[in-house]
Amino acid sequence: MSATTPGAPRRSARTRSAPPPAAPWPSTPLDAVQRAFDLLVCPPAPLSFDGRHVDGLPDRDLPLDELKLLLLDDATSRAVRDQVWRELVLRARRDGPAWVIAAAGLALPGLRRAAGRLSIGWHGDSSDRDGELLLGFVHRLGTLDLEHGRIAGKLIDAGARAARQAQARCAEAEAVKARVTRSMPPQQPWDHPDWVLARAVSEAVISPEECLLIAETRLDRIELPVIAERLGVSVEVASAWRRKAEHRLAAAIHAGELEWVSLAATSAIG
Repeated sequence: MSATTPGAPRRSARTRSAPPPAAPWPSTPLDAVQRAFDLLVCPPAPLSFDGRHVDGLPDRDLPLDELKLLLLDDATSRAVRDQVWRELVLRARRDGPAWVIAAAGLALPGLRRAAGRLSIGWHGDSSDRDGELLLGFVHRLGTLDLEHGRIAGKLIDAGARAARQAQARCAEAEAVKARVTRSMPPQQPWDHPDWVLARAVSEAVISPEECLLIAETRLDRIELPVIAERLGVSVEVASAWRRKAEHRLAAAIHAGELEWVSLAATSAIG
């Protein structure tokens, strides 16, 4: 029988293990959003959304990870999704960074799909592309008109436009650099369709919605009725809208309005 010293603390037979080391912070923008979103929904006080204010949601506080599943569920109507997204945008504007992260995290499936489409023809760092995508999304959070529907889709479209515009700027810079270093024929605007559309939007030849309509139906081969439904218009209206936008785009290209190297840039190097 072993003796113990009176008053000495008893040692536990089980050795307490050290906590596991924290995982490194993700190096890519979209993965970083996912990690930040995961931290927002961690117990003991996960960020939650009050479902009592939206008809069609459970009548209680909803942790954001549960809300995300509901928004992705085909059974959730478009009207419910838009009502939720109106509140999310208002919270992001009013309550600051946590709700901005919440909005980006809830939109992450759509943002990842957009990043996948943008990867075609993107020759730079994918992190740069995803960073521009997120910047465009976050900027649009502060400016989007909430009176109309398809709020999440418009936010994601804004991110995609920002990434395409960044891609166009890089291509323009490369064209200028090439003109400086050696003699070559001028870079034509039809070398890459995405860049042409991005330039057309930046020059106000077509609107962002017209850019989406042309890109999705002509480049991504998505059926016109699908895009018409996303835009909330009839197929006939979408077809006429696209036709007029394409006429303006063709005229701008023919007139040289979408050249990669501007006349000012050309004269500066000449």
